[in-house]
Amino acid sequence: MASLHPERAWQIKIMEKQLQRCPWQTFDDPLYLRYHDTEWGVPVREDRRIYEFLVLETFQAGLSWRTVLYKRDNFRKAFANFDYRKIARFGALDVARLVKDPGIIRNRAKIDAAVSNAKRFLEVRAEFGTFARYMWSWVGGKPIVHRLRTLKDYPPYTDEAVVWAKDLKKRGFQFLGPTVIYAHMQAVGMVNDHTTDCFRYREVKDLMR
Repeated sequence: MASLHPERAWQIKIMEKQLQRCPWQTFDDPLYLRYHDTEWGVPVREDRRIYEFLVLETFQAGLSWRTVLYKRDNFRKAFANFDYRKIARFGALDVARLVKDPGIIRNRAKIDAAVSNAKRFLEVRAEFGTFARYMWSWVGGKPIVHRLRTLKDYPPYTDEAVVWAKDLKKRGFQFLGPTVIYAHMQAVGMVNDHTTDCFRYREVKDLMR
């Protein structure tokens, strides 16, 4: 029997029962709910998606993830579908266009950082073959599984995030300090930070095998 499309499978799961989730305060928001249930914490090893999260987390600095999430499609259009090769070639006209784009967060410093980081991203790929190989080396190639129970258990960052952010800074990356990098690590599944009572904790853990 053919398997269900992931989106339909998620919709059925939502309808079947009230699921226990991480103690976030945003589950009245369908978009945020879908992000938690289908993306957050799933290991990512494809470079374009990794760069997408780096861009979004750069723009999230100082803002809420909800703000960025609702502008995600606009960012995708504005930033060439997160093709880091194309973005690395963005010039003054492209930056001027982005600064005027009401669909994204029009922060000139963050826009400049996204373009500059694309160039640094290519340099890392040239050195390691893929950015994913470099990225995952900071956790020994496999996700760290935490056992968090409440919001108070979430650290602002970890030792791994501090060390990796320091290396990124040395390589010329911008707006990627320890707090932003730890958010990135959570998003791309370098750590499993679903609380132990969340239905996704076991599901994501099984994906790590």
